Amino acid sequence: MSIVVTGATGHLGRHVVEQLLEKVPADRITAVVRDESKAADLAARGVRLAVADYNTPQTFDGLFAAGDKVLLISGNEFDKGRVQQHRVVIDAAGAAGVSLLAYTSAPGSLTAALADDHRATEEVLLASGLPYTLLRNGWYHENYTENLAPVLAHDAVVQAAGEGRIASASRADYAAAAVAVLTGEGHENKTYELSGDEAWSFAEYAAELSRQTGKEIVYNPVSPEAFAGILTGAGLPEVFAGILAGVDASIEKGELAVTTGDLSRLAGRPTTPIAESVAAALKG
Repeated sequence: MSIVVTGATGHLGRHVVEQLLEKVPADRITAVVRDESKAADLAARGVRLAVADYNTPQTFDGLFAAGDKVLLISGNEFDKGRVQQHRVVIDAAGAAGVSLLAYTSAPGSLTAALADDHRATEEVLLASGLPYTLLRNGWYHENYTENLAPVLAHDAVVQAAGEGRIASASRADYAAAAVAVLTGEGHENKTYELSGDEAWSFAEYAAELSRQTGKEIVYNPVSPEAFAGILTGAGLPEVFAGILAGVDASIEKGELAVTTGDLSRLAGRPTTPIAESVAAALKG
């Protein structure tokens, strides 16, 4: 029996594999990757590699074995039909008779377009009859802390979220929840609403950046249309810019401020404060 992680060289996938290595023997972990060379370090540590691509269904033939636990990390190719990509993995897992398929979904409270593919994938997974766990991941600190260059260049946090609050957490926190499900028992057919322990506003985020940098950084709220224009001007594809602007509109409505405690309970520790992720990003 193996624990299989798709998208294993992505930002979240790497955290999951690293944390799995602390809990189970490396030869019980299978990392599904598109580019074997990007996982050479994992292979060197004894992790099994499987080369497969969501866009090439036959590459998943025979990849899973009966009894495997699978983590399907949602794809990020918004223009390639993510639901169909995810269906490829779910179908292959169903054919193999895996014991659990966990899927990284979106919060149940999120109505933005970003959630549409996740809701549709959940429907496919539930219809498959597979034992499932829905890991409805909230927003990541890193969505902001990994993009500090323009903020520091202009001394301004620019978003379209008004005074909305976000209960975000670090990728490592969400990975810890996934690892708890993959290595534990009793998570079959459960849905977890995962979010940080504390919600924060962009005004508070700007204040924290000011405190840690010694610069005066302000929060400049703009309209969703203006925000989408700023993002496309910075080189983001129009569709993705629209999706992110839609998420900000949801943040303003409070849809990402929900704190359930599920994440810290699964991780077995409090979630990472946003200030800690800011400090790590500024050091890096």
